[in-house]
Amino acid sequence: MKRRFLSEAELLEKREELIEQYNSVTPKSKSVCVLTKRQRKVLGIGRDQGKATLSNARISARKVKIVLDLIRGKDLAEALAIVRFTPKAASEIIYKLLKSAEANAVNNFELDGEKLYVAECFANQGPTLKRGRAAARGRGIRINKRTSHITVVLKERD
Repeated sequence: MKRRFLSEAELLEKREELIEQYNSVTPKSKSVCVLTKRQRKVLGIGRDQGKATLSNARISARKVKIVLDLIRGKDLAEALAIVRFTPKAASEIIYKLLKSAEANAVNNFELDGEKLYVAECFANQGPTLKRGRAAARGRGIRINKRTSHITVVLKERD
């Protein structure tokens, strides 16, 4: 079965219907509405948020989630203050990510920096580096050095 790609004019004509389809939750039995990157750009999907992602951060996702839970849903200024004064290893990384997401939102999509809030933030497990260490009685044990993929999404409050 060959996919049919819509032209820009057709996309703009069916804009409301496509956006509604794209945002709707569909049951697993139905096929999900998938738009290409070009189609999302024409429809303006994703232009209401600033997003920053860090891949393969050398810190476990479990440690990062503790700090992310503190800032989820907070205003940007409040989230930056919380992260700045939280004594955790992930705080510095998340602070930089928040600043990057803010810069993306303000510079790329002309969003108001004062109205931004942390809409989404999550940390997924990345690849694990497997290392070894000598143990008692001539044995060796494995040490897992875990990594994570951290994502922060900022949106504008209405």
